[in-house]
Amino acid sequence: MTTNSQHIYDILKGVPDPEIPVLNVLDLGIVRHVEFNDEKLEVTITPTYSGCPAMNVIEQSIREKLISEGFQNLEIKTILSPAWTTDWLTEEGKQKLLKYGIAPPVKSSSSKSTLFADDRVVPCPQCASENTSLVSEFGSTPCKSLYKCKDCLEPFDYFKCH
Repeated sequence: MTTNSQHIYDILKGVPDPEIPVLNVLDLGIVRHVEFNDEKLEVTITPTYSGCPAMNVIEQSIREKLISEGFQNLEIKTILSPAWTTDWLTEEGKQKLLKYGIAPPVKSSSSKSTLFADDRVVPCPQCASENTSLVSEFGSTPCKSLYKCKDCLEPFDYFKCH
């Protein structure tokens, strides 16, 4: 089977995130490298959080997808450094989050909050109002916070910057 890295990336577009199924592993930016060493396909991934409970499922989904496409000799490596940041989310992924009802990260991860910083303004993904408030730093998964819109009164998840 002759193939190239771009072919593998195209295949991986079909591997959804188990927690946010509108995103694929490329949208999330967790696929760091795809390369061929001799006859072995190596895929390197980085978790969004070092303790992300979905990583085992993601690794298995990547393996199953590649095997279904005819790749038998493969290895999936997990690396923790450099640590994943929301900067690795694709622009397409951010738009998918918004359409799904999850507010995408507002700023680059390089601008960390400080003790005396202003509250983060997170626009509502339902009505685009900036009149929102943080309900809980922890949402439905560790990578999200829970917000509420004060205009449309809808609660929504916010994909945290880090």
